[in-house]
Amino acid sequence: MSFASLKSKRQAKTSRSYVTSTDNFRESHSTTIPKALVHSNDPGLSALGNAGTVYQDIPNNLEIQASSISGRGLWAKTPIKAGSIIISLRPHSFALASQYLDSHCSSCSAAPNSSLLRCTKCRTIWYCNTTCQTNDWPLHRLECSALGRWATSAPSKHLSVPSDAVRCLGRILWQKKKKGFDSSWSKEIDALQSHRHSLQPRVVENSTHLAHSLVRYLGLSSPGELSEFGISSAGDLTDLISRLVTNTFALTSPSLTPVGVSVSPLVALFNHSCDPDAVIVFPRTSRNPTDEPQMQVIALRDISPHQEILTSYIDTTLPRSLRQAALQETYDFICRCELCHYKKGIDPRESVWCPKSCGGMCPTPNDENTVYQCEKCHAVVPAPESIMDALRIGQEALEKATSIQDTNHAKALQLTTKITPLLVSAGLTPSCHPLLALTGLHKTLLLSSFSADMSQKLLDETIRTAAKHYVGLSALLLQGHPVRAVAQAELGKLLAVDEPSPATSPVATLAFPPSGPPRLKAAYETLVCARNELMIGFGRDNDGGELGRNIRETLVSLEKELGVWTQGIHNALQDLPSSSTKMNNN
Repeated sequence: MSFASLKSKRQAKTSRSYVTSTDNFRESHSTTIPKALVHSNDPGLSALGNAGTVYQDIPNNLEIQASSISGRGLWAKTPIKAGSIIISLRPHSFALASQYLDSHCSSCSAAPNSSLLRCTKCRTIWYCNTTCQTNDWPLHRLECSALGRWATSAPSKHLSVPSDAVRCLGRILWQKKKKGFDSSWSKEIDALQSHRHSLQPRVVENSTHLAHSLVRYLGLSSPGELSEFGISSAGDLTDLISRLVTNTFALTSPSLTPVGVSVSPLVALFNHSCDPDAVIVFPRTSRNPTDEPQMQVIALRDISPHQEILTSYIDTTLPRSLRQAALQETYDFICRCELCHYKKGIDPRESVWCPKSCGGMCPTPNDENTVYQCEKCHAVVPAPESIMDALRIGQEALEKATSIQDTNHAKALQLTTKITPLLVSAGLTPSCHPLLALTGLHKTLLLSSFSADMSQKLLDETIRTAAKHYVGLSALLLQGHPVRAVAQAELGKLLAVDEPSPATSPVATLAFPPSGPPRLKAAYETLVCARNELMIGFGRDNDGGELGRNIRETLVSLEKELGVWTQGIHNALQDLPSSSTKMNNN
């Protein structure tokens, strides 16, 4: 069982919910939460007094403060500009998801174009080269034997590799034992917040399953034998698992694809807001593989001195009700950010178009309200029940398509193809949930349908879907947010794909996507905008990360291609007879 699946199980009871709130959307500066330094019996807060010795990698422009509302947090001591790198470090521990073990390096998490080297003993772990293999050997020496034992006793090939959760926990315990339980490294792990005393019964059951898997992976016969790793009781083991489940981060590719899990106690100090000041990314910028994967916290907006820096723990494109449920289930708190608690206008996450097509929006109907009016012309939504039915059907289709996208691609694509137009006809705006999520999933399914003999129809449909997805995201996320930037980069790259059957009709240049040179120009302009956003979301000093550098290279190529086209037109015009020559000939 992975950390991701543990979290998803904790959120299972809310997965069938749909829009029920009309709280507003706003693009504000930092969330204002009253703060005051406090004393607490929480072992995490008690670490505040010697924070300088426990957290060795805190930059000089940050400081730890604590609050009776949100616990410990990180605050700016000096001004921080948008696009600046706030923190850059290698996680304490990380583990690739099982499906990425044979395509990514287990030492630096890279996905090289060349073939990987496989560990000849466990035959499970792969590396970029001998350098990465050597760097990882002190830990893999222990992991290798554990993987072999696990595979030997596995009941089937499908279960022959333990989950990323088990492997990450194993690496943490081996490192704690090696570095010493009184080391700063171990103390940072121990200072992570645990929710052991507030776990719900089904969560305890999942944690118990993970505990037994960990014991088996380490080659022990019972939890009582974990004392060599500094775990002397069942409570200690539950605390460890609770800390790791609550404080893990997705290990992502430079284009935000989740490929595993990672743990960084320092980065875990950032508190949450649904309207965050900063984001956590893995931009892939270091020339030294031993520094990778490099985890970075990037400022999304300008941050003032004495301001708390907030990141988001969840998908902020979800409506308020789903955000609150996810935070309560997984992190055991209710968000008090301004986006969740101040109503100003209509939240695009929960909106439908005006029935009179004035360009304004109405709140999506729910069971709490009886009248739904356009914010602009005050027209009343005539049939709220039909919209509520569409929301319910859309949520069910989203859950079904998401659950089968890897096992039944055709069925998932059929669902998104059928249900998306239904939601559009019901009047949902591009940013409304679940239409936005379905559009994103539909784009992913279309992209995975690409092949060498791809049709023009498939390419054009994918481009239109990518454009709708970006439009929806841009109404919710700050300019420069990496999710928004990556979506725009995907749209630009799709526009730059060679057309299998370019249209020849003059009308084609007026449609979207256009055909021929106008499409090339649209690709160039879109990628220029995407690169500007990547420079914020993945860091200006990183040149927008690996993705930003790739986009820059694509732009250079497009400039040459557009130049050839422009020069061709210029030459063709020069070859035409001049008007004076025509007159003389007459």
